[in-house]
Amino acid sequence: MDPNLGANSNASTSASSPAVSDPPLLRRFEEVGIADIAEVGGKNASLGEMIRELTSQGVRVPGGFATTAAAYRLFLRLNGLEAPLRSILGQLDSGDLAALQQAGQRARNLILGAQLPVELEAAVTAAYGELGSGPVAVRSSATAEDLPDASFAGQQETYLNVRGVTDLLAACRRCYSSLFTDRAISYRQINGFDHLQVALSIGVQRMVRSDLGAAGVMFTIDTETGFRNAVLLNAAYGLGENVVQGAVNPDELLLFKPTLREGYAAIVSKRLGSKAIRMVYGEGGTVRNEPVPLQERGRYAISDEEALTLGRWACLIEAHYSAHHGAATPMDIEWARDGESGELFILQARPETVESRRSGSVLCRWQLKPHQAELITHGRAIGASISSGRARVILNPSGIDRFEVGDLLVTERTDPDWEPILKKARGVITNQGGRTCHAAIIAREMGITAVVGCGDATERIHDGEAITVSCAEGEDGMVYRGLLRYEMEEQKLEQLPPTRTRILMNVGNPEKAFRFAAIPCDGVGLARLEFIIANHIRVHPMALLQPERVSDPAEREAIATLTAGYDDPTEYYVDRLAQGMARIAAAFHPRPVVLRFSDFKSNEYARLLGGRAFEPSEANPMIGWRGAARYTSPEFRSAFGLECRALLRVRRQMGLRNTIPMVPFCRTPEEGKRVLEEMARHGLVRGQDDLKVYVMCELPSNVIGVEAFSEHFDGFSIGTNDLTQLTLGIDRDSSLVANLFDERHPIVQEMIRLAIHGAHRCGRPIGLCGQAPSDYPEFARFLVEECIDSISLNPDAVISTRLAIAAIEAELAAAG
Repeated sequence: MDPNLGANSNASTSASSPAVSDPPLLRRFEEVGIADIAEVGGKNASLGEMIRELTSQGVRVPGGFATTAAAYRLFLRLNGLEAPLRSILGQLDSGDLAALQQAGQRARNLILGAQLPVELEAAVTAAYGELGSGPVAVRSSATAEDLPDASFAGQQETYLNVRGVTDLLAACRRCYSSLFTDRAISYRQINGFDHLQVALSIGVQRMVRSDLGAAGVMFTIDTETGFRNAVLLNAAYGLGENVVQGAVNPDELLLFKPTLREGYAAIVSKRLGSKAIRMVYGEGGTVRNEPVPLQERGRYAISDEEALTLGRWACLIEAHYSAHHGAATPMDIEWARDGESGELFILQARPETVESRRSGSVLCRWQLKPHQAELITHGRAIGASISSGRARVILNPSGIDRFEVGDLLVTERTDPDWEPILKKARGVITNQGGRTCHAAIIAREMGITAVVGCGDATERIHDGEAITVSCAEGEDGMVYRGLLRYEMEEQKLEQLPPTRTRILMNVGNPEKAFRFAAIPCDGVGLARLEFIIANHIRVHPMALLQPERVSDPAEREAIATLTAGYDDPTEYYVDRLAQGMARIAAAFHPRPVVLRFSDFKSNEYARLLGGRAFEPSEANPMIGWRGAARYTSPEFRSAFGLECRALLRVRRQMGLRNTIPMVPFCRTPEEGKRVLEEMARHGLVRGQDDLKVYVMCELPSNVIGVEAFSEHFDGFSIGTNDLTQLTLGIDRDSSLVANLFDERHPIVQEMIRLAIHGAHRCGRPIGLCGQAPSDYPEFARFLVEECIDSISLNPDAVISTRLAIAAIEAELAAAG
C-alpha cells in the first residue's frame, strides 16, 4: 500500500518539495467520518461516515478515496500560487460581475497550469489501482461546502466516467481549478469565507453503472411544505446528473416515514415523469445524453420495492445524522441503481438546508382573485406563492444584461451559472426539471416563485410580456397571461389554547394536505373522495369495469390515455384513489382522518368520463340515487368495491390505520347494515384492525333513529346542508327558496340538539362539519352548550374558530 493511504509520506519528491508530507495526502473513505470535515470536506466525510457506520445496516455506498486539505495546500505551496491568488481575489466587489468573471478566469488558469505534487500523483495512482482502475466519478468537496451553515452545495465540479490514470490526474487538476469558478468565488464573497482559507478535497468514487439503470435524488423532508414525515424520491434513467441539473422531468414518489420504518409499503403518492433523455457513457471517458424510447418513458424508472428500499435507507441515514447532531436533521441524498448488477447505492448524503430551517410560526396563504385570464402553460409548482411581472425568455446566462430586478426568468433549465440572474428575479419558469432540480432548490432558498418542468414555456411565453405565475393552486404551477390580482395573508401559529371541543379540518385536495397539516388541529373531520375522483381520476368507475358500454370514441380514447401503464384499468382507479386517501391520512397521522365514501349525485357522476352510459336521468338527484343506496345496488356494487379496495390498501399495505370511513346519505339502519356487509366482502370488517365506521347524520331519519344507527356505526357527523334542506323541505339547489335556507332556524337547531343528545346516550361521538360555526358565533355557542364532540371546518377558519370556541368554553366554565 502506498504510504500516503492514511499515513505520513516518505516517498521521494521533486526537488522543491519537502521530504516528509505531514499530515496524510490521501485517505480511503472507510478511514474518515463526520469528524474529518476539515480534512476531506463535508461530501467525502459523509461518504466515509456512511460506509463505516451504516454498511452493517444494509446501506450500500460505492468505495473510493479522498485527497485531503493538506494535499491541496501542498499543491498551492509547491507551485507558489497563494500570493498571486490572493492578489487576484483580494479586492473583488461581489457586485461587479465583469471583474468577478475576469478574476475567476485568471485564477483557474493559474491552477490548470500548475503541477500536482509527485507524492500526491503517486498516492492517487496507487489508490486508483486498488479500486480496480475502472471508471470513477471525481467529485470536489470543499471544506466550507455541504455544512449546515453553507447552504449552497455543488459550487465545485464533478467529472463522471473518468478512465485511466492520466485522465484521473487531469480531472484532479480541474477539480482544484473549480474552486475558483465564478459562482464559487461569488458564493464565498457573499458568505464571508476567506478564499484561501477554504481548501478542496477530491473524492474519487467507483462509478455505479446507472447509465444502464437509473439514478436520482431523495430528501427526507417534503421540500415544498417542510413536512417532516415524508421521503421525497425523484428517479430517472441513466446517470443522476440530469436529475440534479434539472435536465429531465423525473418520476416522483412520496413515502411516509413512520409506517415505512414499521415495515409497511408506505408509498403514498406516485407521479410519472416524462424522462425524455438519459445520460450514458460516451467514447473516451465522456458522457452524453440520448433519447429514452417512448415505451420506457411510460414506465417508472424504479420498482416499488426498490423505492421502498431507498426510502428505508433514507430513514436510516437521517436517524444516524440526527443522532450525531443531537437534533432532527433532514437529509439530501443522491442514489443510483446499477444496471448490470441491479444493486442500489447511495452516492452522497448531506443535511438539507432550506425547508428544515424555516420558521413554522407563521402560515402564509396566497390566493388569486377571480379571473378569466388565459392559461399559457403549467408545470410543477415550487412553494405556494404568486408573482407577476415581465417575462424574460433567456436561454443562456450571458443574457444577464437584458434582465432587470423583478423580472421573471423563462428558460430551458438552470444550473449554478444562472445564480447572478436568479438573485434579481421575482420568479423562474423552466421547460425541464422536477422538485429537486437546481432551479427548484435555488427558488426555495431565495424565496422566489418557481414553476419547473413546463416542457414548452420558452415557446409559449413571449419575451417581454406581462405574466402571472401561481403556485397556490396545488402541485401544478400555473402561468397566466397578464398581471392578475392576488392577495397574501399571514396567519400567526401562536400557542393556541386547548379546547374540550375537538377542532377538525375539512380537506379535499390531497396535494394541499401536507401544507394544511401545519395548521394546529385535532385531525380531519371530512375528507371527500369526490374531489379525488373528479380531479385525479376523472373516469366513472363503471366505465373501467364495463368499458364496452362506453360508445363515445373520444371518451374511450381519453380513458385509454389516462389508464396507460396499467394492465387492469380498474387498478388505475384503485391506485389513484388510494394515493389520494393515503396522502391526506399521512399528513395528519396519527390524528384521525375521516374519509367519506363517494357521494356524487347521478347528474354529477354523469359528468365523469364514460359516466353518461351508466347514470339515469333523475328529476331530483338531490334525494335520488346517491350515497349508501348506490353501494349495494347491482348497478354500482362493483364500483363501490373499488373504493373498498383502495381503503383496504391504505390501511393494510401502507399502515395508515388512522383512517375512519364514513357512509353518507344512509336512509335506514337496514341500509347501513347492508353497506357494512358489502364492506366486509372486500376485507373491511368493522371492529377488526381497529376499524371504526362512521355515518353522516344528515337526514331526519338519522336523528329519529339514532339508537338504531348506533348499533351499526361507531360515530356520527352532522351534515348541516342536507339536514337543513330535508328538515325544512327546501331544495338547496333552487334559487327560488334559497332565502329560506338557514341552519340556525330553531327547528333545525332542535334536530341537531336531538342528534347530539341521542348519540351521547348511546355512547357514540358526534361532530359537525360545515362553516356555520365560524360564520355565526351564536351557532358555535349553541353547539358548545349542547356539548358537541367536534367541529370540522375549512382550513382558513380553523385557528380563528379554535380561539372563539376556547373563549366560549372558558366563559361557560366560569359561569358554572
